[in-house]
Amino acid sequence: MIPHMPASLEGQLVVAISSRALFDFEEENQVFEASDDRAYMQLQLQRLEQPARPGVAFSLVHKLLAFNLDAPLVEVVILSRNDPVSGMRVFRSARHFRLPVQRGVFTRGQPPWRYLRPLNANLFLSANEADVRSALDAGVPAARVYPHSARASDAHPSEVRIAFDGDAVLFSDEAERVYQLQGLDAFHTHEFERSTTPLAPGPFKPLLEALHRLQRTPPRDMRIRTALVTARSAPAHERAIRTLMDWRIEVDEAMFLGGLSKGEFLREFEPDFFFDDQTGHVDGAAVHVPSGHVAAGIVNG
Repeated sequence: MIPHMPASLEGQLVVAISSRALFDFEEENQVFEASDDRAYMQLQLQRLEQPARPGVAFSLVHKLLAFNLDAPLVEVVILSRNDPVSGMRVFRSARHFRLPVQRGVFTRGQPPWRYLRPLNANLFLSANEADVRSALDAGVPAARVYPHSARASDAHPSEVRIAFDGDAVLFSDEAERVYQLQGLDAFHTHEFERSTTPLAPGPFKPLLEALHRLQRTPPRDMRIRTALVTARSAPAHERAIRTLMDWRIEVDEAMFLGGLSKGEFLREFEPDFFFDDQTGHVDGAAVHVPSGHVAAGIVNG
């Protein structure tokens, strides 16, 4: 039945996701890049009855949608540069995996990010860097997924596990700028002297807030577990913790790694997704866990 009254996504956690982030369309994408969208459309049509394999963000979406048992709390919308014909295969694949995804916008090569505003999206995941940067510029938490990332562990079927970097992701890049321009000693002094002054919000604070609201809903079969995974170490840890306290947001785990490689720690945490602003960290993490690059802050110019 087509609803006549306007529907609303008010109060829901809204995730907008490209088809390549949700499903493994890498083979089809090679055809697209090698020839044109006609050949790509033809291939997708030929494979209409063949469900696509889960992509890098599949586990995250699958688990978030499990929150909708009693009431609509999470909405997942396909937001894709695909054409509407290829969009049929995306929806068929979602149905095959029993993902209750009903809404989609397919723009056939045009930038789809501008539809994030009417969706009030809390997160945009895409393999397209230009779209991700445009979304971040528009104030939407967004990350470029690494399609060849390791897939999520299935060891935590009743927990959505999400790991975040701190500076330029959850927090502003204020401290990162000091580090990049003046070095580690200046960074530590800067943060120690300002340990009681909350950092300004970074691009992913709205997502953390939305997850926190979801965490506080009545207990259900699915839970959320969050981790802050940062290159900070003492004494710069305090400002990060106090900032979260000032926001009245708790994270479940915090790792202050003082420059140690994040990948192996993330392998142990086993997140459904990890967000970081530095491609070096994302490269190291993607070997172990689903990962995405947040093109924000000074290091991303």
